[in-house]
Amino acid sequence: MQKITTCLWFDDQAEEAMDFYVSIFKNSKVLSVMRWPEGHADEGKALVTTFELDGVQFQALNGGPQFKFNEAMSQSITCKTQEEVDYFWDRLIEGGGEPSQCSWLKDKFGVSWQVVPEQLPRLLLDADRAKAGRVMSAMMQMSKIDIAKIEEAAKG
Repeated sequence: MQKITTCLWFDDQAEEAMDFYVSIFKNSKVLSVMRWPEGHADEGKALVTTFELDGVQFQALNGGPQFKFNEAMSQSITCKTQEEVDYFWDRLIEGGGEPSQCSWLKDKFGVSWQVVPEQLPRLLLDADRAKAGRVMSAMMQMSKIDIAKIEEAAKG
């Protein structure tokens, strides 16, 4: 059993968001949907959903409109290839998501994601600080990260 689970607070889209995320990530599944009981004004609607994305458990709560997502909390996806970066980027912005800068995007529910090729942190942490600086400069010009361009910047 996973000790720490991220809980995402939605107005009333928890089940829709869960289904969206499970459709994107391999090795993912719905674990449970707790619904409002009989006699409640929202009877039958999802209250809390629990799901796994690539083996990591999440909860989604329909808590009402009081709180909105912002960039102070994001989900980060580490990708091995440009094809994987493109896949997650395209899928997460479909239906109304918005690209941002330096690997960040917001999905249609307002949840912030970082789609990060595994090469990026390695190049940014390179002991050659000039190389790392060139990579940082290249990254700052991007929305979705282009692996070939950051590797080219690293070479100078």
